[in-house]
Amino acid sequence: MTIEQYFQQVGQQARQAARHMARASRGDKDRALAEIATSLKQQRASILAANAEDMAAGKSSGLEASLLDRLELTPARFDAMIEGLEQVMALADPVGEISDLKYRPSGIQVGHMRVPLGVIGIIYESRPNVTIDAAALCLKSGNAAILRGGSEAIRSNRAIAVCVSEGLIAAGLPGTAVQVIDTTDRAAVGEMISHPEYVDVIVPRGGKSLIERISREARVPVIKHLDGNCHVYIDDQADIDKAMAIAINAKTQRYGTCNTMETLLVAEAIAAQVLPQLAEVYLAKGVELRGCAASRALVPAMNEATEQDWAEEYLAPILAVKIVANMDAAMDHIARYSSAHTESIVTENWTRARRFLAEVDSSSVMVNASTRFADGFEYGLGAEIGISTDKIHARGPVGLEGLTSQKWIVLGDGHVRG
Repeated sequence: MTIEQYFQQVGQQARQAARHMARASRGDKDRALAEIATSLKQQRASILAANAEDMAAGKSSGLEASLLDRLELTPARFDAMIEGLEQVMALADPVGEISDLKYRPSGIQVGHMRVPLGVIGIIYESRPNVTIDAAALCLKSGNAAILRGGSEAIRSNRAIAVCVSEGLIAAGLPGTAVQVIDTTDRAAVGEMISHPEYVDVIVPRGGKSLIERISREARVPVIKHLDGNCHVYIDDQADIDKAMAIAINAKTQRYGTCNTMETLLVAEAIAAQVLPQLAEVYLAKGVELRGCAASRALVPAMNEATEQDWAEEYLAPILAVKIVANMDAAMDHIARYSSAHTESIVTENWTRARRFLAEVDSSSVMVNASTRFADGFEYGLGAEIGISTDKIHARGPVGLEGLTSQKWIVLGDGHVRG
């Protein structure tokens, strides 16, 4: 069977399953989620063993550290997958929700009903936990899903896919409602993004080159973000202890994630108090610092930052540091270099905080909190399908509501237009 024939079969099955999912009750969908969780628990050892094989193969093939970090299913991450399923079960079902119902002068009632998007294609690298997150959110929002993970995670994804299929069938839903592409052939991606008759929206999760390619070549609408060049700005009216904790966590809690801080901005009036202390911690943790001239004057061990550093998503223990005159200068820097993912201000001045919230144009903007909170799980979405830095349809972490649309509904009682 050719890739074209294989994907045609997958696409037809997904389209048929989507019709079934659109009319599934909340009880049916929640039962499927519960059955998937049970299957994961039963198959825990075999899934972790499959992941260990993927990790060994990734290391031997020279997979970079950030991808290895995303690939690994630690016991804690495995538990988080199950917790994510349980959280999605607890969420309200958005499908069928009617809002803004109003009477018109003609006597008809007009409103909106929330409906599934249909078939969602998700293309991702590493991160086998995305297989469960995506399946759960697509299932609960009444969609069918076609999942294409990276070749480096093929064993993990196959093992997880068995649990998903078992759970769907046990709940009386079609096992083809969630299909994991069972080939590492790169041509499968081209097929997924070229068939709007089978796929209604594509969500790419991976490196910038992958997302740029999909955005450029897709004939299907795309929900995306290219990279995560996130900023923390320490204001001159910041609490030093809060600033230290936030700036350290935002960079060092995990290096290979899109919500990790890549540039630290510090107000010049407070820089001498906070920057040397921060640098000591960063350097002790093995973080390379690249700074402006003013920053390097305070921290001689800091390397010189280039123009490229201000726009870089490192996904590594490297941090760009810049001393700025004030909040306006910080916001100017963010407006020029940010990828519109996540920015945070540390300040005790709530007038400034409100300005920062209003004027910084990113998908998540924070006050006195680490950028690492920009995550569907932390936002109470149960899990996320991805993060969108677009401004149309969905923005920020995309959960259940972002996987649905609205249609107009009209309620009448024999009304005719005169």
